[in-house]
Amino acid sequence: MSGPGHGHGHGQCQCEGHLDPAERGLEYGLFRKIDQERLECLNEFVESDDDEELLFNIPFTGNVKLKGIIIIGDDDDTHPSEMKLYKNIPHMSFDDTGREPDQVFQLSRDLTGEVEYTTKIARFSNVHHLSIHITKNFGAETSKIYYVGLRGEWSEGHRHEVTLCTYEASANPMDHKVDLITPQTHFIA
Repeated sequence: MSGPGHGHGHGQCQCEGHLDPAERGLEYGLFRKIDQERLECLNEFVESDDDEELLFNIPFTGNVKLKGIIIIGDDDDTHPSEMKLYKNIPHMSFDDTGREPDQVFQLSRDLTGEVEYTTKIARFSNVHHLSIHITKNFGAETSKIYYVGLRGEWSEGHRHEVTLCTYEASANPMDHKVDLITPQTHFIA
């Protein structure tokens, strides 16, 4: 028997912390906030070419507070076993992967998207570009990824426009025409 506010109807659990698949998909809604025209995956999407490495360059249309990632792969050795995250390095290449990553995860085989890798939110609170480097898998020559889910909060990016200003270190009264000099007008020389 279920208590007040705890109802199961037609196979859907309404419990706190348990979401049906449709609601769980909404949590990973950052897909709509990716700048699709600038999205890059080096070494082909889904399956790598000659080795196990994959590199995804994911630009966002605003700023993201990245909270979690899920990686769905196959139940074999092509499933990724290590993932490194880098923030705000647009057009990252394999030559740049020697940099210190912002976070590293050892991955488990996940066929259904049940395992979420929680990011260090303080480190990933102002992300406009995310690079995901899959460094290795469970032993196959190539890596396969079926789905990458990104969970977080999106906010509109702030444009920083350049403003040109000229400042005077000290004002020169001769540069400023004064039509009327009154006793209250004082010049500091």
